[in-house]
Amino acid sequence: MVDKVIVITGANGGLGRALAQRFASDGEQVVLLGRTLAKVQEVASSIGERAMAAACDVMSPASVKAAFAEIAGVHPRIDVLINNAAVFDPFLIEEASDDQIMNGILTNLAGPMLCSRSAIPMLERGGLIINISSESVDMPFPHLLVYQSTKAGLERFSKGLQLELENRDIRVTTVRAGQMTGPGQSAVMEPEAGMRFFQACLQRGFNPMERGSTQYESATGLFRYLIDLPADMHLDIATYQARKSG
Repeated sequence: MVDKVIVITGANGGLGRALAQRFASDGEQVVLLGRTLAKVQEVASSIGERAMAAACDVMSPASVKAAFAEIAGVHPRIDVLINNAAVFDPFLIEEASDDQIMNGILTNLAGPMLCSRSAIPMLERGGLIINISSESVDMPFPHLLVYQSTKAGLERFSKGLQLELENRDIRVTTVRAGQMTGPGQSAVMEPEAGMRFFQACLQRGFNPMERGSTQYESATGLFRYLIDLPADMHLDIATYQARKSG
């Protein structure tokens, strides 16, 4: 069996890193993309010869095009693109800076669009694009309006892109992910913003700390399942929640 080539954005830490480690251990070739080259190079080096690292700022069309041109020089075809890079930054709209709003929109929504555009010509029949959304789309989380809106937009983008690519036998799936944690966690809130977010959650009647968190490594099994789906199956959206164990 020929190794699959799996491209993962935001692979310097968190879920992206765990996915790269999992797929490489499964015998696949992984391409790690991240804004800071040194960080993804460090992860790629720890994985070994099955990993390639490339700098990619998903907010920049030029950076995305350059990254996929670099990938094509090593892997002329790819099998899977996982749009994992995201900005998680709680704030109130009335207090938001220009950068907070634009970084969220460009990273969480425009980024997957730009990466998909560059990946599609490299995907052969049977290829797969996975866009990672969030359970917050359907939950009353406070201070996350930009994050929720971009993830909801990403889900709509996935549905439309599936229709565009159906005749080319390229599938597009959304993973609506629950709360996650683990080694290399990259989404760390500023203490003051985190405290305001936590207090606002309590005011809305739920405690995020009581909901449990899925380990990044545990979540990789779902992505493995999606990649290995039979050719006559398609999963539009896969949703998972965290649960306390033990």
